[in-house]
Amino acid sequence: MSRFEVVITGASAPGGQPVTQKNLSHRSEAANPSAQALQQKFGAAVKRVEVIWGETVVYVDPSSVHDAIRWLHDDSSQLYDFLSDVTAVEYRDPEVPIEVVWHLRSLPFRRFLRLKAQIPKGQPLEIDSVYDIYRAADWLERECYDMFGIRFRGHPDLRRILMWESYTEGFPLRKDFPLRGRFSRSEQLRQALAQNPEARYSMEELSIADAFAELPQDMRDRLSTGERTGE
Repeated sequence: MSRFEVVITGASAPGGQPVTQKNLSHRSEAANPSAQALQQKFGAAVKRVEVIWGETVVYVDPSSVHDAIRWLHDDSSQLYDFLSDVTAVEYRDPEVPIEVVWHLRSLPFRRFLRLKAQIPKGQPLEIDSVYDIYRAADWLERECYDMFGIRFRGHPDLRRILMWESYTEGFPLRKDFPLRGRFSRSEQLRQALAQNPEARYSMEELSIADAFAELPQDMRDRLSTGERTGE
């Protein structure tokens, strides 16, 4: 039987566990030490470093993001063992690049680092997947693809996760996406009702529906009315 290793946050940090920062200033706080380590390791691939309200943002060349994240994960002086989010940002200014964003946490050192890669408008929205480093990237990258249209090279199953697979209106979080969608409400409803989820998803992914069907009838009736049944 495999054994779990208990990770105590901050246990690897020099000088004891880091304390929670308080009374932070907007731009004058010290950067996460990992930012300087990245600059030393990857040189010009690190475009710039910013510290905003105590949180360090490192801008990395898109071609070097995978290597940088791999190093942050593997190197004993960093140990960023938790990927908490993958998302993107698009600004209204057409000259400002789209940003792909990774939120990384090192539990042993109790550090948080935000990595960004900028993809200029007009270039293919593609970047390397980090699924081979963090399995948590699976659904996170799928959601980013679904909402922004960013393709993650190397992802084993890149398809929509919130919208249905044949959704044709585009990418809902892009700035050029109409607030009410590209089709009428009736056409959106028609397309949604025409989908057959069993043709697109595995039975494992439909297990929640299976579990509901296996519940006693009285519990299904109560759930159908919206009654809360506890956590």
